[in-house]
Amino acid sequence: MSHSQESAEVVGLQAIAWMAGNQELLPVFLGATGASEADMRAGVSDSGFLGALLDFIMMDDAWVTAFCDAHSLPYDAPMRARMALPGGGDVHWT
Repeated sequence: MSHSQESAEVVGLQAIAWMAGNQELLPVFLGATGASEADMRAGVSDSGFLGALLDFIMMDDAWVTAFCDAHSLPYDAPMRARMALPGGGDVHWT
């Protein structure tokens, strides 16, 4: 089942809330991306930022599992949501 952009943004908002509450991973995300806490607040209304956050979470299976478990989501929810957000189409490495 694919996500609409609206439902994908809901998953993205859940990801922002999860990341903001994760005191171990939040500094890693901010350091890796150069984003600030103000950028995160502004990112609530930016579907591109939500997609980038989902990309970051999907870098590690343990992060995907923790995020999905915290929100009772299936483990493929971040990927499906990411695909529905801007820039989330299939990547072709050819």
